[in-house]
Amino acid sequence: MTHPSSSAPRRPGPLLATLLVAGQLWAGLGLAGPARAASDPPEPEHVVRAPHYGEVLFHFHQDQTFTALTSLMVSQQFDRLGVHADEAEVLRGGLLLSYGMHREAGQVFERLIDHGATPEVRNRAWYYLARVRYTRGEPQAAEAALAHIQGELPGALDDDRRLLQAQVKLALAQPALAAEALTPLASADKPRPPAPAPVDEDNPPPRPGLLARLTSLVLAPFSGPDPLAATDADARLFARYNLGIALIRQGDAAGGTRWLDELGQMPAANEEQRALRDQANLALGYAALQREAPEQARQYLERIRLKGPSSDKALLGYGWAALGLKQPKLALVSWTELAQRDPSQPAVQEARLAVSYALAELGADTQARDGYQSALGSYQDEDQRLGEAIAALDDPAWLDELLARNPGVEMAWFRDAEDVPHLPHLRLLAPALAGHAFQESFKTWRDLRFLQDNLAAWQETLAVYRTMLDERRKAFLERLPDVASQRQQLDPAALLPRQQQLDGELAQAEADADGRAFADAAQRALLQRADRARDTLARLQAAPASPDAPAATLQDAAERLRVLQGLLAWDLSQTYPERRWAARKALGDSAQGLQQAQAARQALDQAARDEAQRFVQFQQRIDELSRRIQALQAPLATASAQQAQALSRLAQDGLRQQQERLAGYAQQARYALAQLLDRGRDASTEPEHAPTP
Repeated sequence: MTHPSSSAPRRPGPLLATLLVAGQLWAGLGLAGPARAASDPPEPEHVVRAPHYGEVLFHFHQDQTFTALTSLMVSQQFDRLGVHADEAEVLRGGLLLSYGMHREAGQVFERLIDHGATPEVRNRAWYYLARVRYTRGEPQAAEAALAHIQGELPGALDDDRRLLQAQVKLALAQPALAAEALTPLASADKPRPPAPAPVDEDNPPPRPGLLARLTSLVLAPFSGPDPLAATDADARLFARYNLGIALIRQGDAAGGTRWLDELGQMPAANEEQRALRDQANLALGYAALQREAPEQARQYLERIRLKGPSSDKALLGYGWAALGLKQPKLALVSWTELAQRDPSQPAVQEARLAVSYALAELGADTQARDGYQSALGSYQDEDQRLGEAIAALDDPAWLDELLARNPGVEMAWFRDAEDVPHLPHLRLLAPALAGHAFQESFKTWRDLRFLQDNLAAWQETLAVYRTMLDERRKAFLERLPDVASQRQQLDPAALLPRQQQLDGELAQAEADADGRAFADAAQRALLQRADRARDTLARLQAAPASPDAPAATLQDAAERLRVLQGLLAWDLSQTYPERRWAARKALGDSAQGLQQAQAARQALDQAARDEAQRFVQFQQRIDELSRRIQALQAPLATASAQQAQALSRLAQDGLRQQQERLAGYAQQARYALAQLLDRGRDASTEPEHAPTP
């Protein structure tokens, strides 16, 4: 049996959790960053001056990012954001990044920084975009973005840039350039881990502001399980690890071993650092095994914890190191411990073979044969369980249950599936479901299902809109006859002749300077009495003299009448200018009122025609949207079904890979068992007393 090859990864664990640097990007854009020390002043209050932008922020703070993004884009389309236009564009770019749409987000940020951005801001933006592109598996695009950075970035951000640059070079199979980029960072003195800030129970920290939440949302896909582990110290530790791997790949085994050995003996402040330390020792141990240096391999592997993500491979490698030192009993101890662990793990499955191999080395052939046969039986049972699990995955209902257990309120590509459904032999399926390829495919399928549900909800909403439109059309048609009747009763055109007559009378009165035309009711009554008195007096004067109406009396009455008429004429002449102005103003207001009434009537007539046309337009719009939704639903359903099939194939392929691995182990077990049987047969046929040479 040969030694297993080294499987030290280039990036142990969630490496990008050490790169939480978007705070510097926001700061470079003149905005507050998310990371804030206890002594820093609180983030300034965010005043919302546009109601539609407030609606967007409401959905955003409720983690309804899809609704927030769509509402934001609608408000941008109708120019409703006012003074928040630039800030809203930053938010849109961040939301696009949260969905992994780095091209669209890159265009947003590029437009922002092209409008008067300083070189420092532009450098930060390019770094940020490079990091996202690298995470999405496009190292060439990330390298192109890094090339736009001119000079050094400020502070610790330049260290992060070097680390990212090294990762890109490693992804492009350029270990020499990766080592060149990492050397200055890895050689720097390691800072002390920051002490946790004391918690004041009476004054809890404030709720994160808009940009703090946006940064957390955007960087969620890049964060590890322990966010507190993302420190500058960790960035340098990961730089040391990657530098060691890069040097070994370059051919400088001594230099790479020096960096990894330093990591393997460091004190760890958190779980991520402990995992990194174990990974470094594991890489050193397997590298030593490949160099056939078992003593060094054992020293490295002894540093690894018995309970940790690297412990299974460490126990397996430790056994091979002990066997290389001709200590099969010590190897047997290590492998026996490992063989009792989770039988679905590859290291445990190989340990079952290794235990029998060690027994054979100790001469316990019978126990070794029993061990191989037991391993074969366990492999067959495991293979049968794998077959049953593969068959269970043919039913797509398990995906629906998986989605129900990991719903995600809206589209969110960084939300992993953590709660798995009840399936036969779930422990066998768990590694396949936890794989990166399956998780990413599941996120895509979940987003497709969300979009399907969203379109279905909109189709139902359109049906409601159609019902509302029918009801409004019905009410409109019912009220239209009453409106037409009132329209006929209130006809402004019928009043126009009277208006013209009054205008003529006023013009004549003004031309004659006739104050009587502007007399009020009391004055008109006095004028009428004076006219009657005048007529009566004239009749009496024309009649023959009578003792009842002597001439002197008539003359006195005529004088009093003249005085009265003069007083009335005086009063009318004094009030004439004011009353003429009032009459002119009243007629002007009347003419204006008639014009407004005529315009209102025309508008009412036009509104009736427009309303009917508007109903038609709304109906056409609803029908068009319904057709568009139907056109989208068909390919979306097809894509969702195809993605579901791809998910099932991914899970089944993962199980088949386990079957292939088990088949390989079973073949080795049969071969070793045959060797033991041949050796036992040879020993049984050997003569009891060999001839003396």
